[in-house]
Amino acid sequence: MLGDLSRDDVAMEMDEMKNNDKNTKLATIILAAGKGTRMRSDLAKVLHPLYGKPMVAYPIELARTVGSEIIAVIVGHQADKIKESIKGDDLVFVHQEQQLGTGHAVLRCRDALQAFQGQILILCGDVPLLLPATIEALRDEHVSHQAVVTVLTTLFDDPTGYGRVVKNESDTILKIVEERDATDEERKIKEINSGIYCVESKFLFEAVGRINNDNAQGEYYLTDILEIASGMNYTAQSFILDDPLEVMGINTVEDLEKANRIMEERRRRNFLAKENPKL
Repeated sequence: MLGDLSRDDVAMEMDEMKNNDKNTKLATIILAAGKGTRMRSDLAKVLHPLYGKPMVAYPIELARTVGSEIIAVIVGHQADKIKESIKGDDLVFVHQEQQLGTGHAVLRCRDALQAFQGQILILCGDVPLLLPATIEALRDEHVSHQAVVTVLTTLFDDPTGYGRVVKNESDTILKIVEERDATDEERKIKEINSGIYCVESKFLFEAVGRINNDNAQGEYYLTDILEIASGMNYTAQSFILDDPLEVMGINTVEDLEKANRIMEERRRRNFLAKENPKL
C-alpha cells in the first residue's frame, strides 16, 4: 500500500520531537466537510443544533480550551453556512471541494499551517462530547512515549463498522485497518480508532503527502500515517479511552438526541457539584 519512504526523505529533526512536552505549541484541524446524509436533513451535519449550539462549535471550544493557537476548520458541504455560524480570529477555513477521504482533507491544510511547528490535534466536527481532560491525557501519552503520532482509541465488544488498531507485541501500533480492508483475524480486534489524533506537525504533512488510495473505498485514509510511522521505526501510540461515549460520532437523528441527553446530564452534574461541593 505504501511506497518507499526513507528517513532522508522526511528530514524532521527528530531530536526536537524527543524533547517535546505538552507545553509545546498546539494547532488543531477539525474535519467538518461532510454532508451527513443519514441525518435525513438538508442541513450540513455539523450545523445541527446540540444543546443550543451548532455541533461543530463544541470541538472548536475544546480546541480553544486546550490551548490551540490556530484552528483549521475543513469545510465543504454548505461551507458558507458553517463559516457564518462560527467566528474567531483563531479560525482558518480550508475548503475540501472533493470528498476524497480524511487523508486528503488534512493534506488540504498544509498551506494554512506551513509556518506552524509543534503538535497538531485532529478532531472531528461530528464528535462533540470530548472533554478537555481527555485531550490533556492524550497529549501526555504522546509526550511520554516520544511518539510522532498518538491516536485516541476505545474498546468495543462489537467493533463492527470501525477501523481496527493493529499492534505488535510491544503494544506499539503497526497500522489501523478499515473494516472493509481487514482480514478475518483483524476484524476480531476490539480496539477501535476514534478518529482523534495528536501528531507532530513535521511528520504529519510529509506523511499525508505520501498516502495513496489503494483500498476498498478508493479514498485517502488518514489512518495510513500510522503505518508510515511504523515503517520508519517511529513510535505510533494509542491512548485507550475508558468512556466510549466521549468519542461517539453523530451520524443519525437518534445519535443527536442521545448526545443532547448526555449533555443535559453533564450540565446537571456540574450544577449540583457547584451547589454542593462536598458531594
